[in-house]
Amino acid sequence: MSDRSFFDWIQQVRSGDHVGSFPTDTVPALAAVPMSAELIYQTKGRSLEKPLILMAGDVDDLWPYLAGSEAEREIWRLMMEQYFPGAVTLVLPSSDRVSPKMNPLNPGTIGVRVPNYEPARSILRETGPLATTSVNRSGEPALLTLLEIRQQFPAVLTLSDDALRSIGVVDPLVKADGIPSTVVRWTLEGWELLRQGKTVVG
Repeated sequence: MSDRSFFDWIQQVRSGDHVGSFPTDTVPALAAVPMSAELIYQTKGRSLEKPLILMAGDVDDLWPYLAGSEAEREIWRLMMEQYFPGAVTLVLPSSDRVSPKMNPLNPGTIGVRVPNYEPARSILRETGPLATTSVNRSGEPALLTLLEIRQQFPAVLTLSDDALRSIGVVDPLVKADGIPSTVVRWTLEGWELLRQGKTVVG
């Protein structure tokens, strides 16, 4: 049984030996500490060409993972103020604090996001930023319910219904909306839209 209490889920995921799942404002996340990001690739059968997202509970937790000039960071800060927390992922130059396991073929950049969902943020404030992606076998649709996740990924740690309610999830059985985050990348020319998702960026 993969269900865990809130405290146990946090401890197990932080140990670096386990992959966990938790609800967000888009699709449920598959998550691990950044140094154990390879566990996510193994669990999903995910191609190393596809990077993971660094998700955090608060914007301030992301800055140590980013590398840029003062002018660039000011531009990024304005973008974050507009869209964080929210269903937007910003792909930015990464600092040496980011594990290369999160983006094996292009370790110089990292996608970052702060979800607009307080239960997810309360988890991330306890774990610190996590490597994340959707919960599914690579190439298949994202799983949208806790029941599907428990059935198809029995080794992935999930929070018990009581644990989810304790952090503000009203009904753990509710299906996620299934719309992923919008992904925008910073380039020398400015912002570039990589994927249109839940939020329109303009």
